[in-house]
Amino acid sequence: MSVYPSPVTDLRPFVPAKDAELSKRFYTDLGFTVNWSDEQIAELQIASFRFLLQTFYVAEHAGNFVMSLSVENADAWWEHIQRKELAKKYPGVVCTPPKMQPWGLRVLYLSDPTGVLWHITDMRKS
Repeated sequence: MSVYPSPVTDLRPFVPAKDAELSKRFYTDLGFTVNWSDEQIAELQIASFRFLLQTFYVAEHAGNFVMSLSVENADAWWEHIQRKELAKKYPGVVCTPPKMQPWGLRVLYLSDPTGVLWHITDMRKS
């Protein structure tokens, strides 16, 4: 017997956006697809993973919001981010190369134009 009253079929976080159009351009440049969008919310997708970008901004909330994206090769993502010149195109975003963290993951840090921090991680040991 399942501990859930019904099978779980999806899980999508609501990610804040100070300027929804700017954030959609950023995520599209990063490699996401905008599946649908209106004035208040948009669904973004990369591979089979999705999140909802909402036109909502509270500095303290956005500055403490973190998303994690696990990839096979964070170095390849770093090269992609550098090629796309995201830090130049979107002033103020944080963009740091992959580095081994004490908890055992290599993490590339990238913030979006709203301040949402992304941990782009891989399990490589070096």
